[in-house]
Amino acid sequence: MTDRVLVVLIALGCSLAVALPGAAVLRRSGRRSVTAHIAVLVAVAVLAVVAGVVGTALAMFISPHDLAVLLTVVAVAGAVSLAVASWLGRRLAADSVWAAEARERERRVEASRRELVAWVSHDLRSPLAGLRAMAEALEDDVVSDAATVADYHHRIRVETDRMAGLVDDLFELSRINAGALRLTLSAVSLGDLVSDAISSAAPLAAAKRVRLVAAATGWPVVRGSEPELSRVLANLLRNAIRHTPPDGTISLTGGTDPAGGWFAVADACGGIPERDLPRVFDVAFRGEAARTPRPAGGGGLGLAIVRGLVEAHAGRVTVANEGPGCRFEVQLPA
Repeated sequence: MTDRVLVVLIALGCSLAVALPGAAVLRRSGRRSVTAHIAVLVAVAVLAVVAGVVGTALAMFISPHDLAVLLTVVAVAGAVSLAVASWLGRRLAADSVWAAEARERERRVEASRRELVAWVSHDLRSPLAGLRAMAEALEDDVVSDAATVADYHHRIRVETDRMAGLVDDLFELSRINAGALRLTLSAVSLGDLVSDAISSAAPLAAAKRVRLVAAATGWPVVRGSEPELSRVLANLLRNAIRHTPPDGTISLTGGTDPAGGWFAVADACGGIPERDLPRVFDVAFRGEAARTPRPAGGGGLGLAIVRGLVEAHAGRVTVANEGPGCRFEVQLPA
């Protein structure tokens, strides 16, 4: 047997003595993280090389000095290889997690889009069918008494206004999602906005026999766009009124903290299941199963618009179950 063949056999035996157990460990690791798989794989490869080199060097009976030099080189090279592999493994694992999260976001956006199309189609088709029926009844003189004609005219106007509101919501949401929203920032008194919002929502609240209560003091001044913040308040109030049962109370509070100013709208909706809380601000989410049923409503766009407008102000909106209902809180920078 030649020296070269002997060296090959020694190196092969030493490397396999490390590689085979390492392969068994890798196979048993199952569904562990990408980082763990890469760490085991690289460790096995590096240690197999080290074992082959060291085993061959020991069998060659080289001088102690040369052996020490060789072992030092192998140790340094192995340590560097393991460190680089560990860093690359973490990067690859992070990229893998990011890709998985991106796929999940894409899946949720697509599901939300499909749900939105279904809701909007329903919310437009139903009133259009009613409008057509009433228009045909008026055209064919099926109804002729003044009271019924006036009622039909009123219902046509109400449905038309509701459809116009839905179209406005769609337009606003499209501007937010397209990044076309441009804010004109100035000092805004939240107390004045709340007062105006309550005055506008008072007729709707009175029709449902819902009380609107706002704190008298403590309202901060924030930097924002008054029209957009007014819409945020209006949407939160309409949502609260829609889901609060008769004789319920909706409270509005505000204040300051180190991050800036905040205001909150608390209703008496009965709460939202914990599993649905992360989806409350998704497009087309309504969650009727957890709330007071309603015969008519928006297209599930109001809270999605709230989140978009608040985030455009570099703020944050959250929701939590509290007391007899839910509490929506908006945080805005000072």
